[in-house]
Amino acid sequence: MKSIPNILVFDSGIGGISVYNEIRQKIPRANYIYIFDNQAFPYGDKSNEFLIKRVKDVINKAILMFAVDIVVIACNTASTICLPILRSSFSIPIVGVVPAIKPAIKITKNKCIGLLATKATIQREYTHNLIRDFASGYKIELLGLSELALIAEQKLQGVAVNIDVLTKLMSPWLELKIVPDTIVLGCTHYPFIQPELALVLPNATFIDSGYAIAARVYELLKEEFNLTSINPLSQVTSNVVCSTLYNEQVEKLIGTLQRFNLINYQCIKI
Repeated sequence: MKSIPNILVFDSGIGGISVYNEIRQKIPRANYIYIFDNQAFPYGDKSNEFLIKRVKDVINKAILMFAVDIVVIACNTASTICLPILRSSFSIPIVGVVPAIKPAIKITKNKCIGLLATKATIQREYTHNLIRDFASGYKIELLGLSELALIAEQKLQGVAVNIDVLTKLMSPWLELKIVPDTIVLGCTHYPFIQPELALVLPNATFIDSGYAIAARVYELLKEEFNLTSINPLSQVTSNVVCSTLYNEQVEKLIGTLQRFNLINYQCIKI
């Protein structure tokens, strides 16, 4: 049995750190490579054709650079578009994130669930099939707000969230007769602004896919790797973070990334 897996977590931006952090809590004994494609951020306004080629190119480059054992696509937009192609292109396991509609059904009391995601995720056939297959009899309110990903990125750079702006963005739900009591955060960026979203929607319960993804990664790795040996989190020091473009925003993020134990920075060219 191998000792420590190399886990690649990928997103268009740094929102995927919310998923990375859940996996890291579940599997502390691992080496992590976090890659964010800031050169093409945001993904929500890109065509399917562009995203399929782009994500495949980034993952291929990462696998060539690092001895990757599993890939986590920590981006709802990329997952709903690229997973079949990626799984047919690479031999290692590929895990994606999808909106947590099924868990939300178990929580809601008024049977009104809000799916908050990027415009691209809201429009995907995959998302609508998920609702059709698992949320029959429930009212699902869809709100596509790609602006929230940028707000979350800016927050992690030290910029305070403007609650007035956030309230205006959420106004389509605030004006409903029945406001969703359970909100699915359908973009990995959104958990970082959950405290601010809770100020705007104080009676709602928020849910995301991070915990379920961590559990899935654990299941896929546990047969091949020793994941249960006691080893303090701080002893794993080889975590790497990569962006596809180095700029002023990345420079501002270095301190934030280090707080998540993403220590060694590299810029990779695609």
